Amino acid sequence: MARAVPASAPGGAAKPLKIVARVHAMPPEHNAGAEHMVVSMLRPLVERGHDVSVWLSRYGKASKEYDYRGIRVVPLESRLDWPTAVRRADVLLAHLETVPSTASLARGYGKRLVVVCHNTHLPTFRDMAAGGTSLAVYNSQWMAREAELFFAEYPKSVRPASSMIVRPPVFAEEYATKPGKAITLINCNPEKGGKVLKALAERMPDQQFLAVKGAYGEQILPDLPNVEVVGHVDGADMRAKVYARTRVLLMPSSYESWGRAGCEALASGIPVVAHPTQGLCESLGEAGIFVDREDVAGYEAVLRKLAVAAEYRLASKRAKARSAELNPAADLAAWCQAVEGLTG
Repeated sequence: MARAVPASAPGGAAKPLKIVARVHAMPPEHNAGAEHMVVSMLRPLVERGHDVSVWLSRYGKASKEYDYRGIRVVPLESRLDWPTAVRRADVLLAHLETVPSTASLARGYGKRLVVVCHNTHLPTFRDMAAGGTSLAVYNSQWMAREAELFFAEYPKSVRPASSMIVRPPVFAEEYATKPGKAITLINCNPEKGGKVLKALAERMPDQQFLAVKGAYGEQILPDLPNVEVVGHVDGADMRAKVYARTRVLLMPSSYESWGRAGCEALASGIPVVAHPTQGLCESLGEAGIFVDREDVAGYEAVLRKLAVAAEYRLASKRAKARSAELNPAADLAAWCQAVEGLTG
């Protein structure tokens, strides 16, 4: 497989960097969009010769170090010395709940800190704005605008030294497949649309549905003859176990800052029917088919329409075109150069 970012791309660091990330959980045990975004951002840094490790902050099933897509993952159970890793690091990276503690260590040891932001909730910006953030990474244009509104409302907050937008990178060739026959929902908790899936399956007994268990939240898993429940799936297996069986992807989420699963589906030309959150409107663009999550009848009408071959071909063509527009190479090249520039 071709590199995501050429190792010889301009602006590289003079020497390999030791990049240490603090993350609460990682694949294959925990598979969520935020974690897979971080994985997709760290992989090209590994390809460029940097020493990249992820140190977990929560206990999980793993007790020994393991490799995930070329990234060394250090479980909390291994009891290795996290502060020592910080002292030896050139660059620290944190996201979500790990930001406050990692930022404190970064300030204490004088390390460069990268904060990857995955949502627009107040703690995301507040924790980053406590001080010492060298680089803030936003996953969308609307998140970057929300950050600006935050700093305008809280003028005493400390702005990051620099910021950039990196759309959650999806390597299309790792997801592209021939679509299947099912109408699929990934992560069946109420916020992601578990109740919508159940209602649609009851209204459309002639259609096959796939309910994929998510990494978090109460799962609504209908006990219906036309619904097959699939267990929690590692991101590396999504093509074979989910997208190869999916004809249409549902995303009736109450909130999505971006919506990585939708972009993964686009790689196969799978139409995505979604609630119009700001993130999904930006990520899916003209390929998205938007219906309010409270309008179950509207979802059914769209699904019936996509059952018509000509309508499906048109929607599939738009999906593939949007997937091509989301090629992550340029974002990742800029990202790698930004990280390498922190120590210059």
